[in-house]
Amino acid sequence: MATAEVEQEQEDFGPQLVSKLEVCGISANDVKKLMDAGFYTVEAVAYTPKKQLLSIKGISDAKADKIISESIKLVPMGFTTATEFHQRRSEVVQLTTGSKELDKLLGGGIETGSITEIFGEFRTGKTQLCHTIAVTCQLPIDMQGGEGKCLYIDTEGTFRPERLIAVADRYGLSGEDVLDNVAFARAYNTDHQSQLLLQASAMMAESRFALLIVDSATALYRTDYSGRGELSARQMHMAKFLRTLLRLADEFGVAVVITNQVVAQVDGAAMFTADPKKPIGGNIMAHASTTRLYLRKGRGETRICKIYDSPCLPEAEAVFAINPDGIGDAKE
Repeated sequence: MATAEVEQEQEDFGPQLVSKLEVCGISANDVKKLMDAGFYTVEAVAYTPKKQLLSIKGISDAKADKIISESIKLVPMGFTTATEFHQRRSEVVQLTTGSKELDKLLGGGIETGSITEIFGEFRTGKTQLCHTIAVTCQLPIDMQGGEGKCLYIDTEGTFRPERLIAVADRYGLSGEDVLDNVAFARAYNTDHQSQLLLQASAMMAESRFALLIVDSATALYRTDYSGRGELSARQMHMAKFLRTLLRLADEFGVAVVITNQVVAQVDGAAMFTADPKKPIGGNIMAHASTTRLYLRKGRGETRICKIYDSPCLPEAEAVFAINPDGIGDAKE
């Protein structure tokens, strides 16, 4: 009885599976077509433009209208008061980064339900930060965790499970359990990278995930598309990928963390800026990320994190360290 109540409670809060549309008069066959196209929840269908539903084979104009109208009935998509939204915002879970200073800078930690972008040069700690939060997202909520699994998409071949075990030992978690709770995939090209997000949404519909990491979101775009001639194609492909990430964050309430590389500015203006490095991906990347963090190297093992862009956090800096057991506070 108790478990049934818990399941009911989870259904009330979590995303609604697309099979729920069958009760609303959508045929099982059409629901299967939606699932084959990567729509596993009612939210995913409701957040999608009609044009995209029409591109699914076997979904006619009339069917698309019916599917959309039934989805909108199940998903609240109208106006609410700022008071209600403020209440919802206060319940947002934040994942600890492992460093108290960094958590303080971020106002509690990595926010769930939004995209956090981490960029910097090589050896500034981007991948180490990803490895640490892949473990802390599994901690209970009272320990600043997310009580969920982690999905890790690696494009550069830098994922190291032994780093996860080291972080797990620090938090007193079982190394085996931690590794079991991390779903890992290596992406080999940009199309494959986007394809993996469809599998990700299927997995998220089945069990509770707290975090999705893409390390790095832009590395493959730099090599798959080259030169100015392919720039607009690259940016459109990247925009679709980032839009899908945002949809996953909205739909499942997971924290999405992406890392990004930097490019040196070699134009005339570079002489007048103290730090001539800027993140790649241009404006499309800048607008898609909710919070952007800039990492740079400090002395020895220390690294400095600066808030580059955020809707609610002031531009400030924090110093953290890369320790054998993950990200931590810098020793004085």
